[in-house]
Amino acid sequence: MRVVIDILHPAHVHVFRHFMSEMQARGHEVIVFSRHKDVTVDLLDAYGISHEVLSTQRAGVVALAAEMGLRCTRLVQKLFSRPPDVFMGIMGPAIAVTGKMFPRAKSYVFYDNESARSVNKVVYQLADLYCTPEAYQEPAGPHHVRYPGYHELAYLHPNWFTPDPAVVERYGLGDKPLFLLRFVAWESIHDVGESGLSLDLKRELIRRLSERGTVVISSESELPAEFEPYRLIIEPEDIHHVLAQTSLLVGESSTMASEAAVLGCHAFFVSKTGRGVNDEQEAKYGINHCFTIGEDERVLARLDELLALPDMRADAEERRDRMLADSVDLTQWMIELVENGQPPSRS
Repeated sequence: MRVVIDILHPAHVHVFRHFMSEMQARGHEVIVFSRHKDVTVDLLDAYGISHEVLSTQRAGVVALAAEMGLRCTRLVQKLFSRPPDVFMGIMGPAIAVTGKMFPRAKSYVFYDNESARSVNKVVYQLADLYCTPEAYQEPAGPHHVRYPGYHELAYLHPNWFTPDPAVVERYGLGDKPLFLLRFVAWESIHDVGESGLSLDLKRELIRRLSERGTVVISSESELPAEFEPYRLIIEPEDIHHVLAQTSLLVGESSTMASEAAVLGCHAFFVSKTGRGVNDEQEAKYGINHCFTIGEDERVLARLDELLALPDMRADAEERRDRMLADSVDLTQWMIELVENGQPPSRS
């Protein structure tokens, strides 16, 4: 089979990385198109994944729409003489539109973010299959398929990922409990109208956590000078090894909060709007803790409760194990989907 994968974001590299290598090992052809956004290209290069950059992210709704139009045009140009059997991607506006121009090709879109409603509604109708976690909080049209689990289990499931403590030691982060703050840039299309942690809350989090261990900040954008000493400077491909040794994540990223949860780390997710995935991880397993903007006192109160636990990391790992028992290996699920042309059985 000939499979095209459209990579728009660094997280998408992780979701499809093992799927790509497994499909190639099975004799299938995999073609990857990429995008200049954050460390997306750096990650693809670090993993030795052959790819072709089609566009660069621009800020603003109009610029993002123009970029997606450009991607569609370039995808058609690149694939016209030799169409694929399958298009795959996350969010999927470009592949859902382009897929309709190749009648024999199937488009399988994966997504877990309900907030990009205007784009989602278009993709719901155009994609041959719209694949989401069971926790997804919206009906996604007649082609909606749900699976038990999360995107992050495509690359952080124990079948695919083994934490390496030596990575943390190499960066000098292994002596004390480690606390990670994650700030986002709010430039993606699903970030329109979003916001997260207040400046005062960031300062208070750093103050309280610094009393208990080492605080580091992962940020997509520039930091105020007062926070710059806390910036985490590592190779992009090492972030999950660091996260796997972290006692607590606090941040504005739904994805990283879910990553922390599946790695056995308590996570705080603060945003204007929630996500079904994080809400489920909170309600069913108590390993994710979700807050809306302006709930600074609730955030700090919950932080104090977790810091009072005898072993916060051990508590999170027990909750993670229960979550894994209820979930699929998403990479294997995707392989079965593509090779069989239909979603895997739940049995």
